[in-house]
Amino acid sequence: MSSSSAERTPVAKGNEGTAASAPASMDPSVPKKIVSAIPKQRFQLLKWNGWGYKDSRFLYQDGTIIFTGDRYPIGGKVSLPHFRDYVIENFNVDLSDRREGVPVPNEYPAPVPCPEFLADIRGHGIDCTQNGEDRLIRCHGQTLHDVHMMRTGTFKRIPDVVLFPTSHEQVEQIVQSANKRNVVLIPYGGGTSVSGSVTCPEGETRPIAALDTSQMNRMLWIDRQNLVACFEAGIVGQDLERELRQLGFTVGHEPDSYEFSTLGGWVATRASGMKKNVYGNIEDLLVRVKMVTSKGVLERSLAVPRVSCGPDFNHLVLGSEGTLGVITEVVIKIRPLPQVKRYGSLVFPDFGSGIRCLREVARERLQPASIRLIDNEQFVFGQALKIPGGPLATVGEKLKKVYLTRWKRLQLDRIAIATLLFEGHDAQVKQHEAKIFAIAKRYGGFSAGSSNGEKGYILTFVIAYIRDLALDYSIVAESFETSVSWDRCEALCTNVKSCVRKECAKHNIQHYLISCRVTQTYDAGACVYFYFGFNHAGFSNPVTIYEEIENKARDEILASGGSISHHHGVGKIRSRWYPQSVSDVGVQLYKATKRELDPNNIFAAGNLIPAQLQDTNEPTSLKAKL
Repeated sequence: MSSSSAERTPVAKGNEGTAASAPASMDPSVPKKIVSAIPKQRFQLLKWNGWGYKDSRFLYQDGTIIFTGDRYPIGGKVSLPHFRDYVIENFNVDLSDRREGVPVPNEYPAPVPCPEFLADIRGHGIDCTQNGEDRLIRCHGQTLHDVHMMRTGTFKRIPDVVLFPTSHEQVEQIVQSANKRNVVLIPYGGGTSVSGSVTCPEGETRPIAALDTSQMNRMLWIDRQNLVACFEAGIVGQDLERELRQLGFTVGHEPDSYEFSTLGGWVATRASGMKKNVYGNIEDLLVRVKMVTSKGVLERSLAVPRVSCGPDFNHLVLGSEGTLGVITEVVIKIRPLPQVKRYGSLVFPDFGSGIRCLREVARERLQPASIRLIDNEQFVFGQALKIPGGPLATVGEKLKKVYLTRWKRLQLDRIAIATLLFEGHDAQVKQHEAKIFAIAKRYGGFSAGSSNGEKGYILTFVIAYIRDLALDYSIVAESFETSVSWDRCEALCTNVKSCVRKECAKHNIQHYLISCRVTQTYDAGACVYFYFGFNHAGFSNPVTIYEEIENKARDEILASGGSISHHHGVGKIRSRWYPQSVSDVGVQLYKATKRELDPNNIFAAGNLIPAQLQDTNEPTSLKAKL
């Protein structure tokens, strides 16, 4: 593959923004204001009650399912008849009976009055709005609960005002005024949270201001010699990567939400990306961070690779989920663009064999940029999303099945698939590939080609759109994740899937899907994703039932040795498990930090600690979703 292939970024088309001339190291052309792919008025481009772009969606039309728009490889209204058949067979839905959500409201809750605060904000020249639609779109993230609330028009609390600071200094002014006027601040980045972290607490009676960081997206400086760069926290992932690629660099951080999530959001939730094996998780990429608290600015004085200087306060900011302050600037590591990007895939006789292979690859520290393993249920699901070819393609598919079943003697209802992404120098990638394929062979695995690996990787950015289609046809669905040690990984997957099946039987749920995949690997363990959805026809409270089942699954995850979360964070929906995860002492340490940095509880999103453990002297009652 030529070096030019490294320029490709898995992002929807039509978001190229404005090109810029490449500045020299620390040259006067930076700071540079970035023209973002995502407009300030988000609803002009993005769905207000679902995932992603308004012009991109799965749709049942003329007897088949299509994907609209041309932003993704699967788009262009190409027919997906296999997916149609899969949905009908597995979920027993009538695709002619579509039930869309309610339209955009004409009326919104009246904002809680805060005239003195608004006068302060306008006096500082900070842009703000109390427009209902602007407030509504920033009252939620992307949990099933959030999206269902939007689609049914049952939202109870939305921000009273939206603020658009353009600099660190303006954020300082906002925080000072919020403390003076007793106004709650909820930082808002890309709105992709799946933990309920940006959802307004229903019991909050004080004015709530959503602090939208989108206008703080400058590249402040870049240091080519030391391979670090400083960005404002509101920059969106696709914008950050585009700007760096124009200069010959990359951060390499690609979470599934990469197109819409922000740098500040990554830090606030301790995010992880699909290519973390080469580039690291956000905590590995972070060199220095600046956060505005009610007591002042928290910032390390030096941007050096490592410091032995007591507790690392970078880690106080990481995972704080908007409860301690507002992240404004981040210094991150960058890398030269790789010369080669190559995809691959492996077939295993079963999921357990795949896990053992991934464990051996990790043991020998041979992980490529990305290595992910899907179970048989997800394999079948992925096959349904294939675009059908002509007669020759059909013959080719039949020959593949014959090869797998007769020559390799595999059972199609048991096989598991791993997708691979290699990045680096050509010779290095070839050597790396050969070593991994040799390990796979010891566990019954063999190569399934590069095209399958590339399709599997790119499909990640489309999967999130499926939930909107599901909700149109009485299917509720969501994903949840964990991290677990290698010795418990396979058992945890088995136990959780068994738990979900038992809970479905208790609720008399007949048509559902529960599947899993290993998405990130480490020396000591792995991240596991679960996908669960069911047909809720006949149920009056489907989201409540879903949450009850997911709660049981989370209990089983913890009982099986898994964590509360690998990278989604705690927010409100997992706060009930926070105390047992960090101990009573850990809870008290966090609360002491909260009292010191935010004595007036201005950053009252209600994340991390469950409502019943909040300090009684805090001026608001915070109610978690669950």
